[in-house]
Amino acid sequence: MAEVKKIIFVALGFPNVAIRRYLYSNLMHEFRKNGHDVFVIAADNNRKKSEIVEEGGIKILRVPSLKFFGTNNIIKGLSNVLLPYLYKRALIKHKIDLDFDLIFMPTPPITLIDVGFWLKKKSKGKLYLILRDIFPQNAVDLKMMKPKGFIHSYFRKKEVKLYTASDFIGCMSPANVDYIKKHNTYLDFSKLHLLPNWADIQEISEVTETATKEDYGLKDKIIAIFGGNMGLPQKMENIIDLAKNCQEIEDLVFFLVGKGTEQKKIARMIDTLKLKNVIFKEHLPKNEYNDILRLSDIGLISLSEDFTIPNYPSKVLAYYQFKKPVLASVDVNTDFGKMQEEIKCGFWSKAGDVEALKKNLLKLYNNKKLREELGQNGYDYMINNLTPSHAYDIAYSHVR
Repeated sequence: MAEVKKIIFVALGFPNVAIRRYLYSNLMHEFRKNGHDVFVIAADNNRKKSEIVEEGGIKILRVPSLKFFGTNNIIKGLSNVLLPYLYKRALIKHKIDLDFDLIFMPTPPITLIDVGFWLKKKSKGKLYLILRDIFPQNAVDLKMMKPKGFIHSYFRKKEVKLYTASDFIGCMSPANVDYIKKHNTYLDFSKLHLLPNWADIQEISEVTETATKEDYGLKDKIIAIFGGNMGLPQKMENIIDLAKNCQEIEDLVFFLVGKGTEQKKIARMIDTLKLKNVIFKEHLPKNEYNDILRLSDIGLISLSEDFTIPNYPSKVLAYYQFKKPVLASVDVNTDFGKMQEEIKCGFWSKAGDVEALKKNLLKLYNNKKLREELGQNGYDYMINNLTPSHAYDIAYSHVR
């Protein structure tokens, strides 16, 4: 491939780096740092008209859209279908030169392929897919979509177009690569390679060291924390069942932070079961959440047992960052648990097996030294393998 100078990142969302960094902004800033000309297009449901802004040295075309999060599936689906047309219209309206050498596109949503494919034809650039969601099969697994129905067929065609049009496909884990090969035999498998998630270690240095457990009413408590989306994929009932079965441990607290489609249901469960060992917060400012994460003792991961696709929860990176051992309840089709064993950063059990999950919890609860060792292992693995510079090196090695 010729020199990769001009890049466009076709994003779903892209927070202002001055307010919050996240997975993809970290990667795009790494590309910019290495001399690439980066342009981003992203949806913004709070904006009334499209506008080009510059944030952290990167030009971003922000496009008004319908809501994607915290809304019902019909609105979310319509938003996904409309987004490519809104992006094309905004690019044309703002007279953006479509001469990109490389087009980055993540999933979700797979509908972005319509604008990605259009950009590829217009610019003659290469298309790099950052695969973070195997859709529509994940929706089928969670019974949100009927297999082989009209809607499933529509999105499956989009998925095939997505994989076929992509020149490079970066997958989260070896199981993801194997799954795509098994279920898409028409593909040129040389496109597929590993691109693990990454985390910005700078976030760690920005956390204040002044907060204490006393500040949050958690003095003398062992804290097991969960922070992130609370939807069907996370199957938060796994965590609630664990808390229910640990009520006799008086100094153990489950600290849950997050929003999502299952948030209200989980709040009702906590109330109905009268779980005094659970603290539930809908939202915390990032700095305050990181303070509590720093003070916590165990990081919690939960996935639905219904998944046939190999998910890899990105929230584990925050646990690595803050040296927290991982306690996971996951399905048997993901290689997440196996990889945690290899890293030696925590324990996992099959989703739904609350007895095995509690047994693993007690290993961590009863042994502070073990918690520290596992937490350090996760941190060391992240520093050596999962930084934005590592992600840049992997991606760029395939496209240059």
